[in-house]
Amino acid sequence: MLSSMQSFSQNDSSLAYPFNGNENGGLYMNNPSIFNTFVEYDPATNQYYQWKRIGDRNIGLPRVMSFQEYQQYQLEKSNTTYWDLRTGERKVKQTSAFGLPKLYIGGQAFDRLFGGNTVDIRPQGSAELIFSLRVNRLDNPSLPEEQRKTTSFDFVEKIQMNVIGKIGEKLKLTTNYNTESTFDFENQMKLEYTGSEDEIIKKLEVGNVSLPLNGTLITGSTSLFGMKAQLQFGKTTITSILSQQKSKTSEVEVSGGAQTTEFDIYADDYEANKHFFLTHYFKEQYDVALANLPFVNSGINITKMEVWITNKIGTTENTRNIVAFLDLGETEIYNNSPDFANNVFGQFPDNEKANDLYLNLTNNFNAARDINQVNNTFGPPYNEYFKAAQDYEKLERARQLTSSEYTLNSQLGYISLNQALNNDEILAVAFQYTIGNNIFQDFSCFFNKR
Repeated sequence: MLSSMQSFSQNDSSLAYPFNGNENGGLYMNNPSIFNTFVEYDPATNQYYQWKRIGDRNIGLPRVMSFQEYQQYQLEKSNTTYWDLRTGERKVKQTSAFGLPKLYIGGQAFDRLFGGNTVDIRPQGSAELIFSLRVNRLDNPSLPEEQRKTTSFDFVEKIQMNVIGKIGEKLKLTTNYNTESTFDFENQMKLEYTGSEDEIIKKLEVGNVSLPLNGTLITGSTSLFGMKAQLQFGKTTITSILSQQKSKTSEVEVSGGAQTTEFDIYADDYEANKHFFLTHYFKEQYDVALANLPFVNSGINITKMEVWITNKIGTTENTRNIVAFLDLGETEIYNNSPDFANNVFGQFPDNEKANDLYLNLTNNFNAARDINQVNNTFGPPYNEYFKAAQDYEKLERARQLTSSEYTLNSQLGYISLNQALNNDEILAVAFQYTIGNNIFQDFSCFFNKR
């Protein structure tokens, strides 16, 4: 029954367009790649059955063939395979005008060593050669006749080449060469051998190689010229490299899991213009207060703080015209004015108890409260002792810093700015502090960065 049905489907000449079972493409729709075709011989019926299978399951009815039909089937299959091979070789020859054709090398030894019998070389790029002859003639009577005429030969060569060569599936050659490259390491050449899964040699590289490392502390080298080998023995992996280094060399010392690096830096270059003592008193008492760490022997607690700076951003909120004085509240003064130079009363910084500068300003220089009269107020005959940008500084529309823009050490008496003070900026401070039950305050002192 199977034989008669198969015969009807393949050889029924009553159809207008009979099927022969070998149609491919177009309307006939080729079988998907998951289809497998195989032939079984049944000794009981002495016939051959051609099945189509997906995985382990047969699809449809088999094609039944006698011995003569099976011979014809094998002959047609052999012819098809032969002509497909010849057609592929013809396509390779047709493309030889644009690239080198693949070379086929026979032999099992070559196949085992390189993982294939093909040699494929793909060159790309361009070459430009310019020849020129330059003749210069200078009609100068002071020169001999033979020196008036000079001839020079110019030769310009421009080559940009990229070659990828493969021998089998294991050996690969990559070459990049450009005569106009900026650096020598841009011209690279690498011969790479990749072993199979069961081979000891996993990868062998000759030429421009790299040694990247997985850690973040030591990153490895990326510009090396030499040989690199990756070997595997069971679960043990070995990576070795022998090369000439063409990159920068740096040494990293690691101690106790941390990286240590020695460097030299001048004290005035370390975060310059960011840290300021509020008064000279705090500067002189800094080492004394930290003599018995972790206990801070200060006794001072700054409770209120205002920081003013030159308004570079043009804000209109929290602005004020201010006049700041260098010696205000200082126990060690630098002004040579006879009115208060020798009048130091207190031990701690304070407007009223350290010196009499604040008292003299409020009594004799009250006009300085007008920002427009500051320079006239401290003019002759006081300009000998009150010098602008040295003893005092006026600042119009100064901006008050928020607490998030600086850090205050309330015990040691210094502030740390988040951003360094520029050379054309002025910093002024006013603060209040306590020692025990006593309250002291210093209204205004300044740091000039001109």
